[in-house]
Amino acid sequence: MKLIILVLGTLSVLPAQNFEVSFSAGPSLLQNPNLGSGSTTGPADDFKLTDGFRFGFRMTVNNLNKFGHEFGYAYARTKLQTGGSPVGEQGMAIHNGFYDFLLYGTKEGARIRPFAAGGGQFSNFVPPGASATQGGGSTKVGVNYGGGIKIKLASSWLLRFDLRQYLSGKPFGLYNAPGTIRQTEISAGIGFTL
Repeated sequence: MKLIILVLGTLSVLPAQNFEVSFSAGPSLLQNPNLGSGSTTGPADDFKLTDGFRFGFRMTVNNLNKFGHEFGYAYARTKLQTGGSPVGEQGMAIHNGFYDFLLYGTKEGARIRPFAAGGGQFSNFVPPGASATQGGGSTKVGVNYGGGIKIKLASSWLLRFDLRQYLSGKPFGLYNAPGTIRQTEISAGIGFTL
């Protein structure tokens, strides 16, 4: 709800040239997915995440010809692996909310618009058996960056391709969990321009 209020408040002060709503999907690839161990002497890969899939929604306000602002939400499905023999796996979710500043390579109205993106985000890691709606999970803030291309199909429809990376801290406060999780989005989607 707070995100919707923020978006509507932003729309009222920006000299927007257009507004886009889009849906995209694709793989979610994880680098440095080791979450750590339950003991101080355990290995970093006692608990780790696997690659999965991701889908999301974006709202974009394009203004000042080559600049834009994008707000979005994405759901990623992954698996939590636990060490031992045999290795155990259970389904797990990652919820991402993000804001990005967009810099376009072509002017508003062009049929093909490559862009660079960067901004802030949060990731809510929801372990098996927990629910994000009931306050479950571990939330970490971070940054994201990347780029993509938008191709106008008709007066109000566009096709988009995105390559983004989301960096956040390790969830759950386990031992021996150095570094950050890097979640890479490779997605294709369709959008509607108002």
